[in-house]
Amino acid sequence: MKTLFVFLSLFLPATWSLGAFAAESWGLPEEEKTRFEAKVVDALCELTGNCVEQCGGGKRQLGLLNGEGKLILPLKNVTPFAGATVELLEFCGKQVIADGLFSTNRGVQVFALQFVREAPDGEWRRANRFAGQWAEANGVDAKSKTAQQWFRHDPAVLKVIGRDGKLGTGQ
Repeated sequence: MKTLFVFLSLFLPATWSLGAFAAESWGLPEEEKTRFEAKVVDALCELTGNCVEQCGGGKRQLGLLNGEGKLILPLKNVTPFAGATVELLEFCGKQVIADGLFSTNRGVQVFALQFVREAPDGEWRRANRFAGQWAEANGVDAKSKTAQQWFRHDPAVLKVIGRDGKLGTGQ
């Protein structure tokens, strides 16, 4: 009995800390929960050699370069249509542990980032900071409907729609 208690006292806290930050199912096609280590990189720099300082300062798509040299493009975070740049920018050039979901969309594998931490043992952070930062930058309450549907109110999005139309084919 004493051995069982010692085992449980050592084993359970470790599993709780792992499970507390495991990806949550979103019911996506061919969804697979995953956690991996990778270096945060400027995707355009990796693909074309067109490199700028600080991974483009938030104006470029960021990627995760795993140990096998595979470039993984995080499709999103938990905010609709937001991408993962806000979540990854401060880790530019650093190793992170990414936790999220791989899914397949029409034959293309995508990654949805849900949690991230600096490797090897940084503090876990939920990938949900975009909406709050967008709200602050645009002077609205982070809990408002405007912030929740940021993509309907974003000045840059509205400018592109005004120029190119809702389908991108012109007015």
